[in-house]
Amino acid sequence: MPLWLVIMVLVLAAIATLDRIIGPGLRWFLRRRMERAVEELNKRLERPIQPFRLARRQDQVIRLIHDPQVMEAVSDYARTEGVPHNVAFAKARSYAREIVPGFSTATYFGFAIRVARRLSRGLYRVHLGRADSDTLRGIDPRSAVVFVMNHRSNMDYVLVTWLAADRSALSYAVGEWAQVWPLKSLIRAMGAYFIRRRYSSTLYRAVLARYVQMSIQEGVTQAMFPEGGLSLNGAVGPAKKGLLHYIVRDFDLSSGRDVVFVPVALNYDRVLEDRVLIKAAEDGVRRFRVQPSLAAGFVLRTLWRKARGTFRHFGYAAVCYGRPVSLSDFITRSPDPSTEALAEMLMSRIREAVPILPVPLVAAAMVQAGARTDSDLRAEGAPALPVSRAALVDTARALVSALKASGANQHLPGGDADAAIEEGLSAMALRGILEVRGGEVRIAQGQEPTLGYYAASVLQRVTEPVDEAARHGATLELPAAAAT
Repeated sequence: MPLWLVIMVLVLAAIATLDRIIGPGLRWFLRRRMERAVEELNKRLERPIQPFRLARRQDQVIRLIHDPQVMEAVSDYARTEGVPHNVAFAKARSYAREIVPGFSTATYFGFAIRVARRLSRGLYRVHLGRADSDTLRGIDPRSAVVFVMNHRSNMDYVLVTWLAADRSALSYAVGEWAQVWPLKSLIRAMGAYFIRRRYSSTLYRAVLARYVQMSIQEGVTQAMFPEGGLSLNGAVGPAKKGLLHYIVRDFDLSSGRDVVFVPVALNYDRVLEDRVLIKAAEDGVRRFRVQPSLAAGFVLRTLWRKARGTFRHFGYAAVCYGRPVSLSDFITRSPDPSTEALAEMLMSRIREAVPILPVPLVAAAMVQAGARTDSDLRAEGAPALPVSRAALVDTARALVSALKASGANQHLPGGDADAAIEEGLSAMALRGILEVRGGEVRIAQGQEPTLGYYAASVLQRVTEPVDEAARHGATLELPAAAAT
């Protein structure tokens, strides 16, 4: 026999041996190790990882596309669009492959949590409300938990992932922005599922809705941003009700499994993307055109300062949980158990739980102390008037007292208003937002939008009305988040 033929036969025999003999055994061994690791991990998690998340991604895709509701949607799509059934089915399968994640416990708990912890602590001084852990422990373990959060920064994903690491593995709803290499594979391995927010295909919506409903039925802990995008003005905006509607529509009171929505409020002394978001708000277009050179320059400068020991933290980042909402209680006790009413209640409780930090506090005090708003200044074409330092301090103290009386979550250095004022002034002066000269404080030229952006979270909290829905009992009786 020719030598080349002998080599080819040996190669094929080796491939067959790996595929038929060694491969199955190796896969069984790795699978068994993974199962044991998950068993040990579940012992320390408050909400164990569900078997649904550990199933192979291909099995989940098959289960999803063969679901009776999806098959009905496929038939409707084929009939409406006038295409063969197999073409409609292939499209549904492509949607399912795009949506369904491929959760990896090693990636989530071995890599992502460590990176999230180091990144969060490296950039911010992180605060978490003291009673928040008790809030989650009081939820029935059989219930499906959905974290609903305001969206201030892309750091939200990092911060909440780390802070929830001892409780559960979160499954995020992520927009189109993350479908780029290599981010796409990493996010999918962390258990996130992709959604096309502005895609109107009825077939796509049916597949997405069914995946969300299946996840809830299996008790998967979800995390979503109802606003649908980053806040452009610093305030908590209205909710987009798509995902909430999918959950409410499929909810069955007689199933025995409740759905509990946990409002989560985040705030920062400095939002990394603040100038990009403010520019988008001024242009009136939600397009974030970030130049790669600027982003790379920011990362390199930060690393250089850390290497030299001259890096200064970006202030505080805080996370607080609001009062949870039981979906079963909401439906049975609320006078208007609609998705719209539920969305408004959740957003109200997020606004209620937004933590007060030094920079937003000083920005709000600067606005209230007499500095005219950006719109006023533009209309008059005049520079901002200075505010006396004493008036600013008095206004900030009055704000702290009013917020404390309303039960706001205040994360101030040592709980001291004066220390928070000094820290906030120092941080805003360092960034060139405020100019402090002697006994006067002035808004730097062109920084009025930035001041308003940071003031919005506090001013919105001051004017937030009382949550009337709570008076009807549409809430779990759990400890409220405490101020620190």
